[in-house]
Amino acid sequence: MKATEIRKGQVIRFNGKVVKVVSSAHHTPGNLRAMMQVEMKDLETGTNYNHRFRSGDDVEKLSVDHVKMEYLYQEGEFFVFMNSETYEQIHLSVAIVGDVMKFILPNSSIDVVFVDEKPISVELPQKVTLKVTETEPGIKNATATNVLKPATLETGLVVGVPPFVNAGDSIVINTESGEYVSRA
Repeated sequence: MKATEIRKGQVIRFNGKVVKVVSSAHHTPGNLRAMMQVEMKDLETGTNYNHRFRSGDDVEKLSVDHVKMEYLYQEGEFFVFMNSETYEQIHLSVAIVGDVMKFILPNSSIDVVFVDEKPISVELPQKVTLKVTETEPGIKNATATNVLKPATLETGLVVGVPPFVNAGDSIVINTESGEYVSRA
């Protein structure tokens, strides 16, 4: 495909590495030729790259497979996932999984992204529901303040929550920002 067809979210090969496009912008500076400014993230190492492609450059777009898998347990430095259809188990390292495990409970269903039959990353839904295990006691009628208190969730994640949230409540968390959204 041509460089002008690069869009956010695509997986491409850049300098022999598998990268995901974080952002792309088309620029035509002054009387110069058009170019694409692309920010990419290496899916194996997590390194970010910025590169300026000429509009006529060819880029290799990779086919990506999303497979529904169930998180089973952690074994040392690896996380064990099972394919929901074939019951095949795979071990994913911390490098592949990244910091998303703070949102995932055992037996949760998530998407594992494969390129050339090799797992490269894990994709979460935009929001997850988790239970509060520990927080300070709530204050009655404390709904009109912007003050947040720390709450520890069942995965160990600590987030800021409004004063009316108590231990035992289920809350919705945005997985992109890691912030409280609402009560479940």
